[in-house]
Amino acid sequence: MATVNAPAPVTRPPLPTDVVQMTRVTKYELINYVRSLRFTILLLITVIILGALTGVTAYYRPPALLVNGLAFYGTWWTVITFLVALCAALFGGDAISGEFQNKTGYFLFGHPVRRSSVFLGKMIAAFLASAAVIFFYVAVTVANGWYYTGIPPVQFWESVSFTLIYLLGALGFTFMFSSLFKSGALSIIVTLVLLLFGFTIIDEVVTDLAHYEPWFSIVYAGGIISNVLTVPFPAHFTSTMIRMGRFHLTVTTYNATIPEGIAIMLIYAVLGTIAGYFLFRGEDFT
Repeated sequence: MATVNAPAPVTRPPLPTDVVQMTRVTKYELINYVRSLRFTILLLITVIILGALTGVTAYYRPPALLVNGLAFYGTWWTVITFLVALCAALFGGDAISGEFQNKTGYFLFGHPVRRSSVFLGKMIAAFLASAAVIFFYVAVTVANGWYYTGIPPVQFWESVSFTLIYLLGALGFTFMFSSLFKSGALSIIVTLVLLLFGFTIIDEVVTDLAHYEPWFSIVYAGGIISNVLTVPFPAHFTSTMIRMGRFHLTVTTYNATIPEGIAIMLIYAVLGTIAGYFLFRGEDFT
């Protein structure tokens, strides 16, 4: 009597680990960013800014600007927080909310992929795309600075490192709003308004009217990016009394110290990322 062999058990390939999933999300999100219109627009804005600065510097050669490296880099670096705000908003503003708005998350999470891998992969891709724009700005700035003033000072590289930390904080803040809203346009607008205008106005009101240090503001913390290029480093607290007839007006100015500024920006990065992830995790795709 012939024996019947039992069919061999079907073995399924193991599921990719969380790190592999995150790496793949980062890879394809980064490719999407580089090929997107927003990346081209950001590069175009950067080129326009750099072109204007290069042309003005070459034509007028202002002595105050070319007297030393700190003066040169301090002037060219004044727009970097504006560029970071644009990068954070355009790359991170709809990174999560777009999954709801475009209904792509409904199909994505039908597969065995962790939301943490998707969230972190998108955030890393946004950071890398933003860093690419920033380092392009750095490269052209250094090329001009080397031509006019020589080797960049150490303070400039410190400022670059603070800029990257500021970018992390801005992205954590942006991803929180991207997870909170289901409209990509709304999250982009809210982030841009707060980073470009909102925090600045709040800082001025709190400082001038309440005479209170705005330690809660990421824009206040980002002041170390430009202040490190100033010698000596601005005092943490200054108060000036202005006489207006029989009235006296006290103007108070606060400047974050370097440890304080770094701490505030990292807190924004960590808490914003955690809040954004849990908001994203709690949402249902319907």
